[in-house]
Amino acid sequence: MENSQKLLIIIQARMTSTRLPKKVLLPLCGKTVLEVMLSRLERWKDNIIIATTDDGSEGPIVELCKKIGLKYYRGSRDNVLSRYYESALEYGATDHDTIVRLTSDCPLIDSEILQKTVSMYLDGNYDYVSNRINKTFPVGLDVEVFNFNILEESYKNANLNYEKEHVTPYMYMRQKEKYKIGSYESNKDYSKYRLTLDEEDDYLAIKEIYKKFDNRVDFSYDELINTLESHPYIYQINRHVSQKKVLN
Repeated sequence: MENSQKLLIIIQARMTSTRLPKKVLLPLCGKTVLEVMLSRLERWKDNIIIATTDDGSEGPIVELCKKIGLKYYRGSRDNVLSRYYESALEYGATDHDTIVRLTSDCPLIDSEILQKTVSMYLDGNYDYVSNRINKTFPVGLDVEVFNFNILEESYKNANLNYEKEHVTPYMYMRQKEKYKIGSYESNKDYSKYRLTLDEEDDYLAIKEIYKKFDNRVDFSYDELINTLESHPYIYQINRHVSQKKVLN
């Protein structure tokens, strides 16, 4: 990345989840879910912006950001695309600056997967790269990378509700012929594992994983997969939970 270009990691976070309210502040490893996620991204702290809501419920998230010295922005609860665009603008994004999209319900996010997805995006001169197009990684380790120009174009032109709620479908669905799209994939398919936090059973599974690591947060992706493979009962805890569809 050129010295003049910025990398902004924007994590959407809200208190009003319909399936598991206040999930980002649930206790985990003696902290909150959001703090554990941020601990796994410690090397990126200066790049992170928490994009929260402006509906009056966001106070605890804002207070947490202030306590740990993290950048944040309040924006629309339902139009998450506008929240991303405004967050990026607020912190000076221009032209071809790199934007990474993460969601705050992913306390097992992997820093190396993030790095490799960003590297693929930069090295291949892509417009959009993610590890969720051809899914080989567990749900909950999702990373999307794109530039600010495309985010701005999406903000100005996306007009369907699901495009506004999910931020990137305009890029990789509606404009897939226009943009150079890249898929970062694993050598082995572990997409059956569900490591995101939407329902109570997801929370139980995630807590069980951290229990196996004695509440350490610095384990690698290989260690995570080895733990899941050697303790198959963890997969059974939340295998029945369905992922929210992009199209609705």
